[in-house]
Amino acid sequence: MHPFDAIIFDLGSTLIYFDADWSEVMYRASQVLYRQLDQAGLELDQKPFLREYHQAVEAYYQERESEFVEHTTYLILRNLLAEWGYPEVPDRILRQALKAMYAVSQAHWIPELDAVPTLAALKAMGYRLGLISNAADDADVQTLVDKAKVRAFFDKILTSAEEGIRKPNPRIFQKLLNFWNLPAERVAMVGDTLGADILGAKNAGIFSIWITRRAGTPANHAHADTIQPDEMIATLDELPGLLKKLAV
Repeated sequence: MHPFDAIIFDLGSTLIYFDADWSEVMYRASQVLYRQLDQAGLELDQKPFLREYHQAVEAYYQERESEFVEHTTYLILRNLLAEWGYPEVPDRILRQALKAMYAVSQAHWIPELDAVPTLAALKAMGYRLGLISNAADDADVQTLVDKAKVRAFFDKILTSAEEGIRKPNPRIFQKLLNFWNLPAERVAMVGDTLGADILGAKNAGIFSIWITRRAGTPANHAHADTIQPDEMIATLDELPGLLKKLAV
């Protein structure tokens, strides 16, 4: 008998990984964002505008890590443009600008080689699969899911941008439990971030599996002594074997 009925996955640094320098890519992406707005006819002074944009994003990043709420990049950009004298920019222009911006970083998110084989193996074993991603833009996540060719494996994909709450808030996990109509003890969570994936699973009463392949981040080091996963794997292809072992 399986130890669980369903498995929840994180996305970034779990099923896919980033192959470039984040700050350099973010710089190029913001340049693209500015050019899109400029071409749409918005007269913005490039350097101060982008400086304020980066400051707004950074302030939001700090807030979301303490409040576990999600304000989308769309909202940040709309509010900033209003401050610059453009309170009624058409939705289409903002969406196009953000799509072009995110395309820069999307080019550097690469599927793990064992992602599709592992998901396929779990489906063949009878597990239901879901995904919860902390992200400031839902369309970005949906594009990355399709780029990695993993959408067909998942019953449900939740993003913090769409739900307005972030892992480790247990409410975003509960949404998936409710969708499946499963109790927490019949579900496991696989993710790379101790403070979001593992703590979030524990907050929701869900079994936690820490994947360590891309987990060498300062945030994880800070939590290493205080947040303990139920199990650890180094790679995704270890997961089916672990689940079989837990079933004994």
